[in-house]
Amino acid sequence: NAIVGVSIIGNNGKDKISVNGEKHFPMQSVFKFHIGLAMLSEIDKGKVSLEQKVEIQKKDLLLDLYSPIKDEYPDGTTLTIAEILEYTVSQSDNVGCEVLLRMLGGASAVENYFVTNKFKDVAIKFNEEQQQANWDLQFQNWTTPKAASNVLSAFYYNNKEKLLSQKSHDFIWKVMRETETGKNRLKGQLPAGTVVAHKTGSSGVNKTTGVTAAVNDIGIVFMPNGTHFFISVFVT
Repeated sequence: NAIVGVSIIGNNGKDKISVNGEKHFPMQSVFKFHIGLAMLSEIDKGKVSLEQKVEIQKKDLLLDLYSPIKDEYPDGTTLTIAEILEYTVSQSDNVGCEVLLRMLGGASAVENYFVTNKFKDVAIKFNEEQQQANWDLQFQNWTTPKAASNVLSAFYYNNKEKLLSQKSHDFIWKVMRETETGKNRLKGQLPAGTVVAHKTGSSGVNKTTGVTAAVNDIGIVFMPNGTHFFISVFVT
């Protein structure tokens, strides 16, 4: 009893297939990939740097949100932006996510980055704290399977007006390859050792209705023969 959306782009962009490819799906933590891209764009503009240190205070850790940062540093800590990005994207850390969104100027600033760069069907209205406090808000942070694959493709090939510097490009795809969440999703369905650069998203189960709003995974699968394909899967 679910709606599944899939978009696949292969053969250097020549082959495309989708199911419910233009339907709106809640992103959940998939949007941390988009947040990472927006932050790296700011780094490329020289506004901040990967090596810049950011203080995370104990009050930032009081939110009842999943966070390896909170688990490792219960009294607060100071991390570089590079480390916060790694926690946020590779481990889906919610404290790191909130820190990055504050630095960027909020969720709407991330959406505006994609609108400015002429990406369609990417809506980012709320942060993690807001989404997790109100079940209905996650549906306003949405994308389509086709749009998700288009973002993956554009930023991997990096040929759309040179979206990121080479350093930022290499950094985000290294972080995506190191993703630790969703071991039974895209990566778990492939032969052991397959390299997948991906980002998951999960809503959990609504305790009142028993509904699961989002089980997502988007990424690049690298084949043994040196080719690759982009795949975005959303289940609601």
